[in-house]
Amino acid sequence: MKVVISPDSFKGTLTALEAAQAIEKGIKKADENVETVLLPVADGGEGTVDALVLATNGHYIKTTVLDPLGREIEASFGVLGNQTTCVIEMASASGITLLHNKERNPKIASSFGTGQLIKCALDQGFRDFIICIGGSATNDAGVGMLRALGLRLIDGLGLDVQKSIEGLFDVKGLDFSNWDARLAESKIAIACDVDNPLVGEKGASAVFGPQKGVQEDEVEYFDQALTYFADIVEKVKGVRLHDYKGAGAAGGMGGALIAFLQGQFHQGIHLVLDVMKYNEKIQGADYVFTGEGKSDRQTLHGKAPFGVLKCAKDHEIPTVLLSGCIDEQDKSLLAEHYQEIHSVAGETISTEKAMKEASSSLSQKAYEVFSKLID
Repeated sequence: MKVVISPDSFKGTLTALEAAQAIEKGIKKADENVETVLLPVADGGEGTVDALVLATNGHYIKTTVLDPLGREIEASFGVLGNQTTCVIEMASASGITLLHNKERNPKIASSFGTGQLIKCALDQGFRDFIICIGGSATNDAGVGMLRALGLRLIDGLGLDVQKSIEGLFDVKGLDFSNWDARLAESKIAIACDVDNPLVGEKGASAVFGPQKGVQEDEVEYFDQALTYFADIVEKVKGVRLHDYKGAGAAGGMGGALIAFLQGQFHQGIHLVLDVMKYNEKIQGADYVFTGEGKSDRQTLHGKAPFGVLKCAKDHEIPTVLLSGCIDEQDKSLLAEHYQEIHSVAGETISTEKAMKEASSSLSQKAYEVFSKLID
């Protein structure tokens, strides 16, 4: 019997690989002779680089960048097994997890470090990019990244505007004299799981700003700043980002990649599974196990476990959803799609234990579930 194990990360407790290993341990406990294939996945957010490097036998390149508040940190990007494609995760340089809650300050938080990662990859000779833009701490319309790549935002006197949200209101022009010409030779695939526009009630500031520290009475100010910058971009680049789907992802990073780097959007999980050659690797499996920290109706809208399910269905492979917890009111909806659905937190394992002892709890639940499947 062959079982493919493809969870996303259990955010806050286990990486996708750790979750896959925990599930494998439980399955092997039930039947040590089962052939297990670990293919942890991601949907374009945190963990995507690890999933793709692991799946393609790639490697990492480390460098020093500035975090969202301008402090030096070590970050890395992945190189796929083909040795020509690099994968950059915005979260590793400009992510919200790099800051303590009290440090979140979207007025000055910058995506500069992500631009430094791109520049480092260009220096290494890479021109084929996958850029994953989930989990950012920024609401800067991607201008930090653009600055790192040589763009100057100038005022009426030709001077650089201040590096803050307030500074966006002073922009009168864009200076490309130091723009990195190598970007014209580059191909940029944007991995993302949201399609929000840059501005408006569904835009970056209104929807994602609050979790990054934008106060309720500041949302309109941030939205106006991004609108003002979008007006400049439309005049200079001829691209209208205001209502462009995906432009509001990662505080406007999506829009910057579209307008200045000619990036192409891809739903994260579809891009990941394609690069992994997932359809080839699951052939002949008897079961696929997938999961995530919490599953609900949103799982069915582009999340990693649903992408896994669709591939498994193409091969008529039964798929088991095993997540940390499952929203009670959405269980029946999820059950319509998966062979079985199971939550680690439940009758035998408390939510507290499922979080505190995540690996062992997941293993125990996998053992219970698989034991019944082969009984």
